[in-house]
Amino acid sequence: MAGVGWLAPGAWKVAVWAVAAAVGASGCATSASPGGTQQVDQGYVAGDGSLVQLAAEDRADPVEMSGQTLTGEQVDITDWRGDVVVLNTWFAACGPCRKEAPDLAVISAETAPDRVRFLGINTRDGAAQAIAFEEQYGVPYPSLLDRDGLSVQALHGALPPSATPTTLVLDRQGRVTARFLGQIDPSLLRAVIAQTLQESQ
Repeated sequence: MAGVGWLAPGAWKVAVWAVAAAVGASGCATSASPGGTQQVDQGYVAGDGSLVQLAAEDRADPVEMSGQTLTGEQVDITDWRGDVVVLNTWFAACGPCRKEAPDLAVISAETAPDRVRFLGINTRDGAAQAIAFEEQYGVPYPSLLDRDGLSVQALHGALPPSATPTTLVLDRQGRVTARFLGQIDPSLLRAVIAQTLQESQ
C-alpha cells in the first residue's frame, strides 16, 4: 500500500486522517514511504506510491490549465471551480498507468454525482493510440494531449508531477491538496476525495 511522503508544515494531521480512513476501510496496514522516485527501463520515471497532502493554509495558487482533448474538444479547468478535480498523468506504454486505469475509471464513475471531475493528461501518445487505451480500459473521462508538456508545466507551482503516473487532487478552489506519485492506492484516493468534498467552498 502507498505510504505518506513528505508533508508541508501543518499538513500531517490531514494526511494521517486520510490514511487512517483508508486503512479502516481496507483492513490493511500502512508504512512510511521514502518519498523518492526510481528510474525504470521503460524510459520513464516511476513513483514510489507515496502520498503527500497539504492543509488548506499550505496550498499554492489555483491551477490554471486548458487544452484540447483526445477527441478535439476544448477543456478549461477554471470552468470547474466549485468541483473537486482529479488530474492524472499517463501514457499508453506506462505499466503502472495500465494497472491503475480500471480503478480510476471506477472511482470517477462513483464520484461523478458528487461533483468530482477527472481529467487525464497524456504526455506522450498520439490521439489514436491514447483513444485506443481509453477504450480498452473503459476510461469515461476526457484526457488532454500534452506532448509539448504545457499542461504538466502548469502544475509546477504546487506539487509537481515528478513521476508517471502522477495523480493530483484539486480542492473546490482549484488548489492542489494531494499528490500520489506512481500507481494510486484506490482506498487512499477515495479517502482523499471524500475529505476534500467535505471542505467548505
